[in-house]
Amino acid sequence: MTRTTTAARHDSGPDPIGGVAGAPPASRGTGLVERAVTGPGLESVTMSAPFTGLPTAVLPQADDALARAAFAHARTGQPSWAATSPSERERVLLRLHDLVLAHRDEGLDLVQVESGKARLDAFDEISATALVAAYYGRHSARLLATRRAPGALPLLTRATHVRRPRGVVGVISPWNYPLALTAMDVLPALAAGNTVVQKPDNQTALSALWLHEMAERAGLPRDAWQIVLGRGSAIGDAIVEESDYVCFTGSTPTGKRLASAIAGRLTGYSLELGGKNPMIVLPGADVKAAAAGAVSACFSSAGQLCVSVERIYAHDSVRERFLAAFAERTRALRLGAALDHRAGMGSLTNEDQLRAVSEHVADARANGATVVTGGRARPDVGPLFYEPTILTGVTDRCAVFADETFGPVVSVYGYTDVADAVSRANDTAFGLNASVWSRDTRLAREVALRLNAGTVNVNEGYAATFGTVGVPMGGMKDSGVGRRNGAEGLLRYTESQSVAVQHGLRLRPGRGVPPALWTAALTAGLRLLRRLPGR
Repeated sequence: MTRTTTAARHDSGPDPIGGVAGAPPASRGTGLVERAVTGPGLESVTMSAPFTGLPTAVLPQADDALARAAFAHARTGQPSWAATSPSERERVLLRLHDLVLAHRDEGLDLVQVESGKARLDAFDEISATALVAAYYGRHSARLLATRRAPGALPLLTRATHVRRPRGVVGVISPWNYPLALTAMDVLPALAAGNTVVQKPDNQTALSALWLHEMAERAGLPRDAWQIVLGRGSAIGDAIVEESDYVCFTGSTPTGKRLASAIAGRLTGYSLELGGKNPMIVLPGADVKAAAAGAVSACFSSAGQLCVSVERIYAHDSVRERFLAAFAERTRALRLGAALDHRAGMGSLTNEDQLRAVSEHVADARANGATVVTGGRARPDVGPLFYEPTILTGVTDRCAVFADETFGPVVSVYGYTDVADAVSRANDTAFGLNASVWSRDTRLAREVALRLNAGTVNVNEGYAATFGTVGVPMGGMKDSGVGRRNGAEGLLRYTESQSVAVQHGLRLRPGRGVPPALWTAALTAGLRLLRRLPGR
């Protein structure tokens, strides 16, 4: 098993990655690929840029043996990393925060080239990565600190609660948010004292490798975080069987299969899976603000966001005005395939997503739905572009009614009663994210608490909870298990251990002490303890 970790030079060259003007030279991508775990005789795949369809990188594809070797290497190095003080691990993350922002433009270029995002959407990844690094860089030592607890007998029993790293964490990351989701899952695992073996999606592997390079520059030992590239069918078993904890982001069917496989080993896991996220526009809402918010909520990253809104319920008193304002703003979105800020929406990332979006819209049309705006692919802009699309008249005969599209398509419905809107919003197998809009924030918060979703945003689509790293993020029902971010996002990567030291008096009667007398004395003591503060 080998990995080249020398940072690539930033030489200029005639061939930008993927043929995208303004992108880093192809040599930069080659240098990043060399950071992945590799070995002799591996197959390789060539990835392409969504904007152009031209090659971005040739990636070595690990096999089962190489993946297991990476875990063995990570396990060997884990005790040394765990022995590093939590405060020193914090300093690594804070230096990483500074490096990500200092090299922002290069990170933006890579994310755009690999995923097809508009540049503003790519910046969401830079900012989220910096926020995660800063949060755990400031708070992880405190969250991991050993805590004292009241002992069984005051003064005679000293009890402590210890957080120990699990060991080697396996992280399986998706293509849609290659920087942000890598940061949210890998960085807290490292902060907790684990080593990490990550399998990013091939499509956006360069972005994950770039963050890996930044982390090493920040002082992370080169073997604390290893990246293996490959197909899930080839190395998925190794990840499940060799990890002490698995973190997965992806589809609900795949997540359920992983959970079933992991259950047999009795190790932990967290899963962020699919969503069919609702937005409720309450009576009297600011229509213009809700329409502007809906554009971001539905079409950021071309709708390829787990927490993106795909269903909107607008009260009948505001529905027509909202729909008109929403459609006007949606038509004004500019599609573009350049590494600048001119485009309001970028491309889909792969052909499967283009096919899924096209099929959902065609099926909706065939079953009586109306396309208010959008509804067609745009090969004149790039091979994977699709217009932002608003549908009305969608019924349960349409696939888009209940199935996740994961693209720039949203269905708008009317309602008359708020309780009915809440019921319809909750009538789904998913429960990832939701959004509520109202001038009355008290009422909006009451509605939010009735929605079965892991995150709910008031007068925002998803960014308020997504960007608040101090609170947990994750799904209910078929949208997943466990949480990332906040204390939970760190402590999921630890094992709890309780240590109690007993001094003097034993917790069983001594020789010659009648049990009845012993239990009577303890009963009196328990009554007294109940009255003491802090018990």
